[in-house]
Amino acid sequence: MDKKALAQMVIGRLAEAYPDADCSLEYDEAWRLLVSVRLAAQCTDARVNTVVAELYRKYPTMEALAAAEPEDIEAIVRPCGLGHSKARDISGCMRMLIRDFHGRVPDTMEELLRLPGVGRKSANLVLGDVFGKPAVVCDTHCIRLANRIGLVDGVRDPEKVERELRKIVPPQEGNALCHRFVEHGRAVCSARTKPACHACCLEDICEKHLEK
Repeated sequence: MDKKALAQMVIGRLAEAYPDADCSLEYDEAWRLLVSVRLAAQCTDARVNTVVAELYRKYPTMEALAAAEPEDIEAIVRPCGLGHSKARDISGCMRMLIRDFHGRVPDTMEELLRLPGVGRKSANLVLGDVFGKPAVVCDTHCIRLANRIGLVDGVRDPEKVERELRKIVPPQEGNALCHRFVEHGRAVCSARTKPACHACCLEDICEKHLEK
């Protein structure tokens, strides 16, 4: 089976298994998603959701957060780990949004990558979830499952995985597929425990399982 055909089967089966898969970071404005995804690095989404609730009680608007000193932001976001660098990036990002983008979160990859602390994974998440544009969010689940299933071959670099998946996944399916990879990675194809292959909807087409 070629990779495009495999991708279509994976898309269909995961869509049936996880029809409501969505971003587990809680946000109601685009700038808040940027804050959350920066805090999510090496931290659980559940903890991020708790921390940002406290952050927004003190700084409820982009303008208020931009005016805050990085050390004051750090005092709140420290439970997410890497507090100093995350607070510095969040401060710089909010200030740049106001200074350079008139308080608007940009909707292009090129502009998003100008923002402090925003890499391709974060930019793709914003493009897909906020603006409904074609996106491939290459987080650890996506990279691990794409390799295990056989959609990519031994590729670990996030940008290279994104590039390879864009070749075989229809543009309108990429964002949803990546959210379903997260759900499937947590529920069935875990990295921390032995994958539950017997309960996997991809068992008969998964390259790793078929190698056994």
